[in-house]
Amino acid sequence: MDALEEIKSLIPHRPPFLWVDRIISCSETVIETEKDIPKDHEVFTGHYPGNPITPGVLLCEAMFQSGALLMARNSSGELAGLVPVLTRITNAKFKRGVYPGDRVQIKITLVETVTRVSFFKGRLTVNGKTAVQVEFACSMSKADISS
Repeated sequence: MDALEEIKSLIPHRPPFLWVDRIISCSETVIETEKDIPKDHEVFTGHYPGNPITPGVLLCEAMFQSGALLMARNSSGELAGLVPVLTRITNAKFKRGVYPGDRVQIKITLVETVTRVSFFKGRLTVNGKTAVQVEFACSMSKADISS
């Protein structure tokens, strides 16, 4: 199974809204992932035209998806039929821009899990320099696609 197929087997996100390309490493409490920011991504036509910058909300989404991957990787099948849902964002800090063609590295640390809710701290870097920091929580909820 290639990297993208593994990721798609663990979380429900799909292109063009899949914001993780590779899992670099994963333990019980830490996951490291990467995303190559496409130079030709459609978002750049409208987000600061002429001086494109990756929207912070999409960088955060990459971090949230990485947290969901950590949850899925560490579940023992007890989360079957459940999907990760973002429930909290705190202390978001945007420290530098991320531009078309950049490769971002994401490190997510599990701080605590209470029942089906996991609390995380995350850092997104480009070339070793911090671009985004955020704390967030995800819960596992039943997938309801009927409504």
